[in-house]
Amino acid sequence: MAGVQDQLEIKFRLTDGSDIGPKSFPTAASVATLKETVLAQWPKEKENGPRTVKDVKLISAGRILENTRTIGECRSPLCDVPGGVTTMHVVVQPPSIEKDVADKKAAHLPKQNKCVCVIL
Repeated sequence: MAGVQDQLEIKFRLTDGSDIGPKSFPTAASVATLKETVLAQWPKEKENGPRTVKDVKLISAGRILENTRTIGECRSPLCDVPGGVTTMHVVVQPPSIEKDVADKKAAHLPKQNKCVCVIL
């Protein structure tokens, strides 16, 4: 019985409502491991898929999960039903290319003073 509690059945809900899983994970597995699973099993026909683990955000019980935490640390006693399937929501946030380009351009420009004089 203890072995069953050391495992969690998790499915990943994508933004279009489709699912990846469910799949069984040990409670000692890290959130980064879950994200790697999402990357590996991402449906090929879907556009705008994640390229790296950093592009994936997992949300469970209303909280964004941190890569360094384990599944056991992220469990919510109110939401996780023993023997049930836990649903985690997947949000893909690819890095903004426009922001990177703007940051690089701004790095090459000389800094301008922005002084404002107020005469009373």
